[in-house]
Amino acid sequence: MSKLRIAIQKSGRLNEDSIKLLKDCGISIDNGIDQLKVEASNFPLEVMFLRNSDIPQYLIDGVIDIAIIGDNLLHEKGKDIKVVERLGFSKCKVSVATPKDFNYTSVKDLEGKRIATSYPNTVNQFFASKGVKVDLHQISGSVEIAPNIGLADAIVDIVSSGSTLFKNGLKEVELILKSEAVLASSPKISAEAQLVLNKLQFRIQSVLRARKAKYILLNVPNEKILEISKILPVLKSPTVMPLTEPGWSSVHTVIEEDQFWEVIDELKAHGAEGILVCPIEKMVL
Repeated sequence: MSKLRIAIQKSGRLNEDSIKLLKDCGISIDNGIDQLKVEASNFPLEVMFLRNSDIPQYLIDGVIDIAIIGDNLLHEKGKDIKVVERLGFSKCKVSVATPKDFNYTSVKDLEGKRIATSYPNTVNQFFASKGVKVDLHQISGSVEIAPNIGLADAIVDIVSSGSTLFKNGLKEVELILKSEAVLASSPKISAEAQLVLNKLQFRIQSVLRARKAKYILLNVPNEKILEISKILPVLKSPTVMPLTEPGWSSVHTVIEEDQFWEVIDELKAHGAEGILVCPIEKMVL
């Protein structure tokens, strides 16, 4: 079977989360220190560890078949690259930030101002869409320091928690786009590699589905089973098993994590007891 070539960020948070995702998919990768290319021992996958900024061009050229990458970088360098799966981790924003003492009321206040960024295409597109002309200064790394050393009046950069902006005396004033890790494929991916990708994507979807859900077990009076079943947002219908205590049953089901606390509160209000919550490792539909 043809091997699927995947690129992952060489180092950093995206690297760690990507490796964890593949391992959760049952793929064994033994990458030693400074190894830039390794093969999975139990899946037809070849992993390349690349510099993040180089990955879009590798996808475009067909040097790699797929990549786990932030979609902010695709917006900057590879808008025509296909996103096949949104992965839900490494979330961040690309935002405009100014010094805290800058009197900002709207994007028009940045007319003619010097903007430092590592994302020139994104910046040009954003300000052009607002009808604002800026003086762009492209730099790589340590963008937040640019206003403090007199290089720029404002910056456009990735924002996660905002703590780096705060430490450098900056404030976020405009959101350009939201980003997360995505699985992206090359426009030149072969038919054989696509078949392997389909298998990998099936595994990834099972893992992601499980991460968003909880398995719950609850004890319910028999006369309340129908009422409580209507509350539960289940895949099909809950599993109901009688308990040794007369008049009671154990109800098992799956709840989406973002609905969890609201559902739990409602279940308790309707007579559910002994609610047990368990993580789900995989969820295959």
